Amino acid sequence: MKYIIAILGLIIVIALAFAGSKDRKNIKYKPVFIMILLQIVLAYLLLNTKFGLVLIKGVAGVFSKLLEYAAEGVNFVFGGLANEGAMPFFMNVLLPIVFISVLIGIFQYLKILPFIMKGIGLLLSKVNGMGKLESYNAVASAMVGQSEVFITVKKQLGKLPEHRLYTLCASAMSTVSMSIVGAYMTMIEPKYVVTALVLNLFGGFIIASVINPYTVDDSEDILEIQEEEKQSFFEMLSEYILDGFKVAVIVGAMLIGFVALIAAINSVFDMIFGISFQEILGYIFAPVAFIMGVPMSETVRAGGIMATKLVTNEFVAMMQLSDVAGTFSARTLGIISVFLVSFANFSSIGIIAGAVKGLNEKQGNVVARFGLKLLYGATLVSVLSAIIVSIVL
Repeated sequence: MKYIIAILGLIIVIALAFAGSKDRKNIKYKPVFIMILLQIVLAYLLLNTKFGLVLIKGVAGVFSKLLEYAAEGVNFVFGGLANEGAMPFFMNVLLPIVFISVLIGIFQYLKILPFIMKGIGLLLSKVNGMGKLESYNAVASAMVGQSEVFITVKKQLGKLPEHRLYTLCASAMSTVSMSIVGAYMTMIEPKYVVTALVLNLFGGFIIASVINPYTVDDSEDILEIQEEEKQSFFEMLSEYILDGFKVAVIVGAMLIGFVALIAAINSVFDMIFGISFQEILGYIFAPVAFIMGVPMSETVRAGGIMATKLVTNEFVAMMQLSDVAGTFSARTLGIISVFLVSFANFSSIGIIAGAVKGLNEKQGNVVARFGLKLLYGATLVSVLSAIIVSIVL
């Protein structure tokens, strides 16, 4: 039965992407089917084989060690503020972002990250039927973040036509930044974080190939990466430390606002209608949870968490999921966890449009115009990744 639901889910997702397509006659179906098969194979390898178990344990171990090192710095500054045995979210989950941001800066400075991003991007371009720039951008988005990635392609940003700009922005919204992966791993199982990272990379190309099909001429398929201004090693460290701290504070502020707002709205709805706002959203998103493979008895609760992620952000939804994880089956937990690992939410529209506008005002306005379509596509990517995982769980 799960395979029938999964096939139905895949058909619905591709049909929804097709419905939003701007050029249905030029959709290249062969790369789409190849990438879906690749997603299934990779999901199986990561979640159901010894190789996948070893790989994920290794990745989780690395991030666990990084969080330990980060804790040394956090405890030095904030030690004693928390009660014995307490785990303040800001200190233990958000502040380690500062240390991981520093490591990304070091790998950038040593030219290791650009080499990896260009190499993987080149390999991806052979599979996805898209250009080198689009392939590089998808990998770079996962490495350096949805805002910072546009700085690396600043040279080409102003020359890009709308359809290529859409694909770049879609990749940035469909993935997540490595700097906050460690934070995710404290709230949901690391194996689902790693799996989602891989699946979303291909999922972004699959949905973009249907919603926004085009062919890049060889003469246009040029990748020009913006070199960062020459800095001393310690200037770079200072910059990435501050950037990491800004991210931690911004996420913390958004959590305070969104969690408080949801609590207030739930209370108002409960008083007036006798049902919380999230329960209403749960009923709306229940059919989506069902085609993702969530058992019928759990679709409403799962739908509520999915909707929370869309209207707030993934951190708020992950916190809610970790609070009620024990009430879900292991299969549902895996499916919902994978769905949550992306930047597909309303606030990301403003973040991406603002990042592009800061580099090129004209292109920033273009991004703002197709913002809702970006969110539509990125949400389909999350649903697609969850369906793929439901096949192998």
